[in-house]
Amino acid sequence: MYLNALPTLSPAAIMAKIKGVTSKKLRDEFPHLQHLPSLWTCSCFVSTAGNVSSATIKRYVEQQKTKG
Repeated sequence: MYLNALPTLSPAAIMAKIKGVTSKKLRDEFPHLQHLPSLWTCSCFVSTAGNVSSATIKRYVEQQKTKG
């Protein structure tokens, strides 16, 4: 997911909002998820992309799947 955000918003606050909104939408669409205490873990990874292309980022992410 790529997004632009105001520098006044912390990455943690942005992720909390994304997780909250998506959790609500998923629970509304799939009622069997209502009984789960949480849909998301409390962790997240956030990084800046700098001046690299989307293709470079995609390649990096794909390579992470094959490590370890």
